[in-house]
Amino acid sequence: MTGDPVAAMVPSDAPQIVIDQYRERFGLGQPLPIQYMAYLRGVLSGDFGISFRTGGSAWELVAPRIVPTLILTGLSLLMALIIGIPAGMVAAMRRGEFVDRFVMGFSVFGFAMPNFFLGILLILLFTLTLRVLPAGGFESALSLIMPAVTLGLATAGSYARMTRSAVLEVLSAPFIRTAKANGVPPLRRMTHHVARSILVPLVTLAGFSVGSMIAGAVVIETVFAWPGIGRLLVTSVTDRDLAVVQLIVILAASTMALSNMIVDLLYGWLDPRIGTKRRSGAM
Repeated sequence: MTGDPVAAMVPSDAPQIVIDQYRERFGLGQPLPIQYMAYLRGVLSGDFGISFRTGGSAWELVAPRIVPTLILTGLSLLMALIIGIPAGMVAAMRRGEFVDRFVMGFSVFGFAMPNFFLGILLILLFTLTLRVLPAGGFESALSLIMPAVTLGLATAGSYARMTRSAVLEVLSAPFIRTAKANGVPPLRRMTHHVARSILVPLVTLAGFSVGSMIAGAVVIETVFAWPGIGRLLVTSVTDRDLAVVQLIVILAASTMALSNMIVDLLYGWLDPRIGTKRRSGAM
């Protein structure tokens, strides 16, 4: 659908015999079902195809980009958790007050602001104006600050909204009123009773946020010239490097499936009642 990849590999005035040799080398002259089955056999044996751009293995081109992307998304997720969950809990405890309105305004801002636009604003402020942070690359730890903030801000807003809603629901539960009547301090009620009760929805949101961060990393890595999988995906689509694009899609899908499986396993550990309900339904 993106066009003939051979056209991106050979000059426009290349003779037909050269084009045919390229087609034969990469197996592009065979029918699509045969190409598909051959690709599946290769994937099962660890062969993800050959990069049309470099002529080498697609895995050798993608593998060095995995660690930078994991560092970026991991730090962004940690930042979202550290900022979003405490902010949501404070907003719920101060419902209707200025703090609550400020946190909700921050959440809406982070959710509505496009990642690429926020990234450009940060570059204009901290790189071109203040000259305190590098604009991109992976040269030092300072290069990680602006991409992580840009990617983690929207997710932090989602965590703040989810945490606020969950805490407000738990605060009206009978066991919280009982703890309050027994003289349990507010801080202890939040850390020992409320925090445990909101873990399940937060873990669910964490599983979904992995996918949104992977999608957002494509834009962020391009804006900040971050040497990760997202930036490689953009260049590979432009160059019609199909084997690399397919491998990145497989890795992204596998990450989503793995994160959802981990979330399902955590449900039963965080709330034993969920495992009991599943066993009762099966019986």
